Amino acid sequence: MSKILAFGEAREGELRNVSFETIAAARQIDEDAEVIAVVLADGNTETLANTMIQYGADRAVTVEHADLKEYTSDAFTQAAMAVIDEEDPEGIVMGHTSAGKDLSPRLASKLDSGLVSDITGIEGSGEDAEFVRPIYSGKAFEKKQIKEGKTFVTIRPNNIVPLDQDDSRSGDVNQLDVDIKDLRTIIKDVIRKASDGVDLSEANIIVAGGRGVKSEEGFEPLFELADELGAAVGASRGACDAGYCDYSLQIGQTGKVVTPDLYIAIGISGAIQHLAGMSNSKVIVAINKDPEANIFNVADYGIVGDLFEVVPKLTEEIKALKV
Repeated sequence: MSKILAFGEAREGELRNVSFETIAAARQIDEDAEVIAVVLADGNTETLANTMIQYGADRAVTVEHADLKEYTSDAFTQAAMAVIDEEDPEGIVMGHTSAGKDLSPRLASKLDSGLVSDITGIEGSGEDAEFVRPIYSGKAFEKKQIKEGKTFVTIRPNNIVPLDQDDSRSGDVNQLDVDIKDLRTIIKDVIRKASDGVDLSEANIIVAGGRGVKSEEGFEPLFELADELGAAVGASRGACDAGYCDYSLQIGQTGKVVTPDLYIAIGISGAIQHLAGMSNSKVIVAINKDPEANIFNVADYGIVGDLFEVVPKLTEEIKALKV
């Protein structure tokens, strides 16, 4: 039986949703394979591993070390390679997240392996598996097959549907001792500028603002709407460049690529660079006072009007529905 490693990601002691998506992707790649969850963290790894087993993994391997509290290339490469050497898998699945984008090519280089990154779908299985990924800023898609060597892929968050959680599932959890050493980078402290709300890259609903919000204060109605919807707040590069918000919120070709169930674009004109980061959202709602704005060309629903009038009314309507 072949083995596929499904790497999880933990943040502040909790698994990110993409962890469960890697398991589902591994199942799609080869339904007969043994799917092994991998958890690299500074603590609580057994609990996290058991959760991944409940989401479909057969068993789990963990590495617990103080140097895995925050992501660094050196520490996570050493930990991941130790697991890969121990298990010698036929396949590896990771999230195409900020950490995954950095870690996966490093591992592929050490393994002398190919890498198919940022996949949004899997067609077929086993030797016939084809990996779908966007190219040309999402204007087209290509399909790739891996003919030899390890199957190594990264998946874009919110594109592979996780399996249902089954609390009755159980499996072995093996903690691997790894001597992490010779680190060139040590993180002393992390100062987060982003809000404490929903993580942007994995949010099911995103409320995004552009230059049309006009100021930092102009984002306040967007945060209020996002709070009511349980959504994350994002922004166009224009809004970030103007100093209305932090660059950690930027969505687009040079920012984060997102694929939420609902994307509400407020005061965003629809530059091609921004569309590259959100056009694959399942439902797009645009609010803009310019009826000729390009964003309406990709929107499923459009509201032409002053955002400072429309957004508060929309927020009040959502509040009323909750009563």
